[in-house]
Amino acid sequence: MNLEELVPGVCVIARRAADAILAVYDSEFAVQHKDDRSPLTAADLAAHQTIVDGLQELTPEWPVLSEESAAIGWDERRQWTRYWLVDPLDGTREFIKRNGEFTVNIALIEDHVPVLGVVQVPVTGEIAWAWQGGGAWIAIGNGEARRCRTRSRANPLIVAGSRSHANPRLLTMLEKLGPHEVKPLGSSLKFLRITAAEADLYVRLGPTSEWDTAAAQCVLEQAGGAVTDLDGMPLRYNTRESLLNPEFMAWGDPGGAWVEALSCPDPDCARD
Repeated sequence: MNLEELVPGVCVIARRAADAILAVYDSEFAVQHKDDRSPLTAADLAAHQTIVDGLQELTPEWPVLSEESAAIGWDERRQWTRYWLVDPLDGTREFIKRNGEFTVNIALIEDHVPVLGVVQVPVTGEIAWAWQGGGAWIAIGNGEARRCRTRSRANPLIVAGSRSHANPRLLTMLEKLGPHEVKPLGSSLKFLRITAAEADLYVRLGPTSEWDTAAAQCVLEQAGGAVTDLDGMPLRYNTRESLLNPEFMAWGDPGGAWVEALSCPDPDCARD
C-alpha cells in the first residue's frame, strides 16, 4: 500500500476520533491531570482508542505511538523504522475552555521523517492531509478539497501565536521582524493557517512533544513551508529517548530568511 492509498483510511479514522471527541465536548465532562500536570479528559482517551483500533486494522504490522500510550520504552522504539505518531486531542486546554481550537493529529513516520499527515478540526469539520510528494489538501466537512500552497511573506507579517503559552522571549524575537500582527490560535491550527496562506510564521519556545508537530509538519512541508529548529534544521522524530521537540519555528515562505531574521548576535540573548 503506497502513501496516497493510505490517506482516505486515515482521514476516516480521524473523523471517527473527532466524533468521539464531540460526544464528550457536548457533555459535562471531568478533567483529570497527568503526572506532568497536563490535563486529561474522557475525550482524549476515547479518541486515542478510536485511532489505535483504526490504525491497527488499517496497518496491523505497524506500531502506534500516541500521547496516551507514551510509556513505550526507547529500547523498543529505537528499532522502529516506520510507525504511526498520534495526538488524539491536541489542545486539551482549549477543549476544556470550549473555544473549539483543538485538533486530531495522525502522522506516519518513516526513517525519522513525517511522510503522511492528517489534521482534523472536530468543531468546524475542517480536515487537512498530505503525503510525501503528494501536496497538501484541505477540505471542510464533506466539501471539495483544495490544494494548498503557502504564501510569500506578507506585510505586515501575520504570526500565529499560542493561545495558552505566552512567552516574553518570543515578543523580544518578534520585534526584530518589523511590523507584525499576532493571531492567537490553539493546537495545530497555527500550522494549518500557514498552510492555507492565512499566516506566515509560528515560533514555539518551550517544550512540546513529537506528537504535537509531526502531522502538521508533513502538511505544511507539502504546501511549501517548513518546520525547523532555531538553527534551521527540520524536526526529526524518534531519534533519542526523549520525546520532546527542540524549540522550533514553522513558516510558509522559503525565501523569508527566518533563521537569520530571528537569530541573536549574542547566543545567550534568546534565553534571557
